[in-house]
Amino acid sequence: MTLASLHMVKQKKQINAQNTIINMKCLLLCMWTWVLLVLMGSGRSMGCLEEERNALLMIKAAFNHPNGSSLPSWRDGNGDCCGWEHVDCDNTISRVSGLYLNWTRPNEFGEQFGELPRLVIDASLFLPLEELQVLDLSGNSLSDLKGTLHLRKLKRLDLSNNYLQRVPSLYKQTSVEAQNLSSNQLEGVNLEALDLFSNNLVNDALVDIARITSLKALDISYCGLNALKLLEGLCGLRNLEELDIRANGFWGPLPSCFSNMTTLHALDVRYNNFSGAIPSSLLYNLKSLEYIALSGNVFEGSLSLASLANNYNLEEFLLMDNHNSLVVNTEEPTWFPSFQLKVFSLSNCVLNKDASGVIPSFLKEQHELTHVQLSHNGMTGNFPNWLLDNNVNLEQFVLRGNNLSGSFYLPSNLNLFSLWSFDVSANFIEGELPSHIGSILPNIGYLNLSNNNLKGGIPSSMGNMHSLSTLDLSNNGFTGEIPETLAKNCSQLVVLKLSGNNLQGQMLPRYSNLTGLKFLYLDGNRFTGDISPGILNISFLQVLDVSNNSLSGTLPNWIGDIQYLRVLILSSNLLGGPLPLSLCNLWYLNLLDLSSNNLGPNIPPCVNVTVTRFLHLANDTLVGPFPEFLSGASSIVTLDLRDNVLSGEVPSWIGSLRNLKFLLLRGNNFEGSIPLNLCLLKNMSILDLSNNNLSGTIPSCLKDLTFGNTVLSTEAFATSFLHMHYGVLDYNGRFGLYYSYDYISAYTERFEEVHFMTKSRLESYKGNILKLMSGMDLSQNNLTGFIPPKVGYLSELRALNLSHNHLKGTVPETFSKLKNIESLDLSFNNLTGPIPPQLIELYILSYFSVAHNNLSGKIPDRKNQFGTFGEASYEGNPLLCGAPLTSCDDSDQEQGTQPPFNHTREDDSYREAFLWSFVGSYVVAFLGVVLFLCLNSYYQCVLFELVRKLIPSFPH
Repeated sequence: MTLASLHMVKQKKQINAQNTIINMKCLLLCMWTWVLLVLMGSGRSMGCLEEERNALLMIKAAFNHPNGSSLPSWRDGNGDCCGWEHVDCDNTISRVSGLYLNWTRPNEFGEQFGELPRLVIDASLFLPLEELQVLDLSGNSLSDLKGTLHLRKLKRLDLSNNYLQRVPSLYKQTSVEAQNLSSNQLEGVNLEALDLFSNNLVNDALVDIARITSLKALDISYCGLNALKLLEGLCGLRNLEELDIRANGFWGPLPSCFSNMTTLHALDVRYNNFSGAIPSSLLYNLKSLEYIALSGNVFEGSLSLASLANNYNLEEFLLMDNHNSLVVNTEEPTWFPSFQLKVFSLSNCVLNKDASGVIPSFLKEQHELTHVQLSHNGMTGNFPNWLLDNNVNLEQFVLRGNNLSGSFYLPSNLNLFSLWSFDVSANFIEGELPSHIGSILPNIGYLNLSNNNLKGGIPSSMGNMHSLSTLDLSNNGFTGEIPETLAKNCSQLVVLKLSGNNLQGQMLPRYSNLTGLKFLYLDGNRFTGDISPGILNISFLQVLDVSNNSLSGTLPNWIGDIQYLRVLILSSNLLGGPLPLSLCNLWYLNLLDLSSNNLGPNIPPCVNVTVTRFLHLANDTLVGPFPEFLSGASSIVTLDLRDNVLSGEVPSWIGSLRNLKFLLLRGNNFEGSIPLNLCLLKNMSILDLSNNNLSGTIPSCLKDLTFGNTVLSTEAFATSFLHMHYGVLDYNGRFGLYYSYDYISAYTERFEEVHFMTKSRLESYKGNILKLMSGMDLSQNNLTGFIPPKVGYLSELRALNLSHNHLKGTVPETFSKLKNIESLDLSFNNLTGPIPPQLIELYILSYFSVAHNNLSGKIPDRKNQFGTFGEASYEGNPLLCGAPLTSCDDSDQEQGTQPPFNHTREDDSYREAFLWSFVGSYVVAFLGVVLFLCLNSYYQCVLFELVRKLIPSFPH
């Protein structure tokens, strides 16, 4: 082997050695990298930092105080705290970056509305989480956030929605549809009074939060806050992009500093009590706005939408329910929008006052609208079909409650496949519906054309609306019959309302397939024949109203098979015959109205009225005693048995019906005394016992009846607040129908109607007017005795009628305390004495009668309301004097004494007539005796012999 070869071999060995060393180094480097990865992996598996894990455990303890069980996966033995529920970590540094503790507290504390246990959290518990960027504490009855929350990297903070805990999804929506959901419910509500549902966070804590300058999104909605200084402090958050302060108690003008928050993309101030003008600078300066919601406040002054002209990014604008106190101008000055809106909601404003209420012209430049709401703005002009032409992706179209007119025109080539809610009710739109409307709106879910001037037949093409859930065509002039295609093909219908038209024929076509129907309103039409047996196919029907038609025959026995029926209204028809026993199968009836038919003469005693609240059986030819089965009507609010032939006594057990508010027994043959147990009905508002044969005295304990509007309890408010009207949006932002037993109860109470005689005429009261009305009518009976002075303490009473009885004594002076009385009738009794002059203090009295009594003295001065009463109020009282009757003597006026009997011309005539009649009778009697003696000689001898004996000197 040569030297060169040896050198090459040696060099090769050196190279191999070097390669081996390099390989070893690479292997060691790979092993070290692997070890580091393992260590990092094991560190990740061990969870976040020990101090963060401890902080989370302390937060859990605070949430569960005193004995809760929230956050079960947060355990000390479970080291992977980044894997705990509601915790997000940054994968790079394994630090906690997000805490989603919304709606974390369980319902195991036994909380009820009004008794929500408060959660107190020390803000310092979160300070070890230095990398925290998202903190969501919403929906936890949080009442205090103590200390400071100086988290320098926090970007999103949510403290909202500790309110209506049992349906959190209802108020957790971010879509505009769900945000519009509560507009009608919250209108007029004093949100400060809803403290029992709210976070009610102390203002100091939020002032401190305002120092977290890294915040980009802050949500403090539904927190019961009201300090404007807090809002001004929030204006220091220069990086804020989203601010939600809706549904608090903020009042006064919008803070002017809001106009300086130029980074805002979304601003929501809905449902507070903000007043004054909306600063034009707010819309002009915030050019980054994509979403702005101003609804549900009491803004005043004027607002020009021209200030929005340069908001290039604007997509959603909501300004609804401002109590018609804000003037909105869209026409002057002339402007052209730089944006394309998706949502435009403007309602309850005075729109374009100086331009005769024209529809906003800038909408003609909008082609991407999905939601349009322009309700109750006083808009005029023809129906804007161009809005539908320009925006074929519309999902919601609402023009309710305006002054729109013209024909309802829809081009035949128009297809609005996305439109699911269409409402142009309460306008003056006329003409006939397009025959092809079913193909234009194939996917419609909610269609409301009620309260217009539409006429003609209901198009059969509506049978193509297979998704139709609510159809309201009420209060128009539709004629003809209900199309068979509609009743057969629209099986998804839940609400069908055709009230107040001129429809005729059978109630429903023979082959109806409305299997999903729950609400059927056919009242106020011309339907004839029997009650349609097609109703039997609607097994889930809950409301049936076919009142004010010409239906005949009997109430069918199969009516009891509709087992879920809660409202049955058949009044004012031509129905007759006995009531079927199957009526006893309707266990859930909340309202039953069979009045003004020829049903009877008895009610099946097995009828279950345990849950019935409103019972109307007036003018039904019922006979016999007071129905005994009503003793079980523990929930009854209205009991109307007027104008029947019922007799006997009003039972004493009626005092056990503690919820009774309207008791109407007028026009029967009830006798006996007024039961004292009536005084136990503390919720009474209208008591009508008139036109019966009641006797005895008026119980003085009637003063215990409030006869006023009862205050809605907190629980009742919460319940009614939770239930919505048909045709609202569902939890996912889509159209739907939500109802419950409580909703139906609230609905029937809203439309409950009571007839009551006041001011000498029969009046109808319903809705809010019924809530304000109170009255007691005991007239046309045989009541005796004195009027109890304590009746004067019924200060909430608006109508009192005691006329046509046999009452005596004086008019109680305490009647001057009836400060809310509007009608007072004491006529046709035996009352005596003067009319109390204090009655002139009844400042709202509009009807007053004491006619045909025995009152005397001077009529009260013609001041206030007494200056409006004429002679008819006082006639039939001979001893009354003063205007408007004959005047009293000056001396009598000064002394206030009763005029002497011979001081009136009427009394002198009476005395003269008496004297002349006495003289005439005497003369006639004397002449009669003389004539008799002249004609009978025997009695002449007897008379002379008697006189001779009595008068001895009388000659023989």
